[in-house]
Amino acid sequence: MLETKVESFLNRHSFKLNNKKMIVGVSGGPDSLALLHYLLKKREKWNLAIVVTHIDHMFRGEESFLDAMFVKSFCEQHDIPFEMEQVNVPEIMKETGKSSQIAAREVRYGFYLKIMKKYGFPYLVLAHHGDDQIETILMRLTRGSSGTARAGIPFTRQFHEGTIIRPFLCVTKDEIQHYCQEHNLTPRIDPSNAKDVYSRNRFRKQILPFLKKENRHVHEHFQRFSEELKSDEDFLQELAASRLKNVVTKREEDNITIDIKSFLEMPLPLQRRGFQLILNYLYKERPASLSAVHIDQVFVLLHHHEPSCKLDFPNGLKVIRSYYQLSFQFQLKEAEPYGFEIYEPGTITLPNGRSISIELLESDMSDDKRHTALFNADRIHWPIIIRSRKKGDRMTLKGIKGSKKLKDIFIDQKVPVYERDRWPVITDKEGLIIWLPELKKSSLEGIDTTAKQYIQLTYR
Repeated sequence: MLETKVESFLNRHSFKLNNKKMIVGVSGGPDSLALLHYLLKKREKWNLAIVVTHIDHMFRGEESFLDAMFVKSFCEQHDIPFEMEQVNVPEIMKETGKSSQIAAREVRYGFYLKIMKKYGFPYLVLAHHGDDQIETILMRLTRGSSGTARAGIPFTRQFHEGTIIRPFLCVTKDEIQHYCQEHNLTPRIDPSNAKDVYSRNRFRKQILPFLKKENRHVHEHFQRFSEELKSDEDFLQELAASRLKNVVTKREEDNITIDIKSFLEMPLPLQRRGFQLILNYLYKERPASLSAVHIDQVFVLLHHHEPSCKLDFPNGLKVIRSYYQLSFQFQLKEAEPYGFEIYEPGTITLPNGRSISIELLESDMSDDKRHTALFNADRIHWPIIIRSRKKGDRMTLKGIKGSKKLKDIFIDQKVPVYERDRWPVITDKEGLIIWLPELKKSSLEGIDTTAKQYIQLTYR
């Protein structure tokens, strides 16, 4: 019965195990031992190359070591290459503060990857089953997960350069135990699976029996839900990624900024997934504490009546609204003051990554008035100074009498607060501000009929 279900499941996904080179994770428990036995029965028919891996997390001392020896003995009896490693996970937990489940998982998958590379085998086969799927989906919904996380455990997924396969997602724990009895398998039993200290065990012992009593095929419905949700999410995320390209104004390794007006023109389902894509890009390791609640907080920020406000996300991520810009960034630092004195034509790179070029021209040569400024060379005294703003800075504005504070110009132009200390301020030798690139030009700027030569500044 189990064999028939698994083959039907593989066929439904148009996935063939034939000629596959695979690493199989085997703990010695009923699930993984049944999976290994199933694959062994198909090894010759399907031309399978199999290597078994086992990791001893050293949680249970001699008992867990005996689990490893059991798997090793089974592999020797069936002529299967066997790889194992002992890792002191309790010690890792003390050093890192990570939970037992997270620390063990990282160690386990790190070992899987190591063995896949050693043998050059592209597939990792794991024994997650239908009951695991129900537990995972319920746990994630309860925790407040969103996006593809709600879909639970995928049948296949990319794992570095290889692929993880889970052929047993279509069968239940009871069916696996029946398979073990039918084939006289005597798996090892981990007593920690009965402890209520783990949330998964509480779901397993308290929720699953109720659901199975209501419908003994509930695992099939959860699996279908998982696959349909994953398919829908993939499609919506692809749309969100396409639309997001048009609203991102800055993209760096630790900083993404979007235009709020353009973003709000996207349909709400794509907005939510757009935020998920941004967070997935910025977080190299997604925090367990990050949930749908954080996405809701961002929406509140978007519609907040104040033009400038901020959220603190896990692991030091800041979400900052400044007028019509929304920035997601790590390690928000105060800008260091800077200043450059330029004595001749050339190009200078600024701390914000952009540059200013200075040229001597006989006439106005540029059509790009937003990014260039033109001055009568006789009226500008060298050196030209490029610096960050100072308290009390004022400048005369082209076409307007008197002067205006730079602070007010930044506010009027809706320049984000975190960018103002990085914005270049250009003065002549006497400190007279002649240009605030892309924002305002002084009364000295422009074509002058008396000019014999021009100084042209270009901000790129």
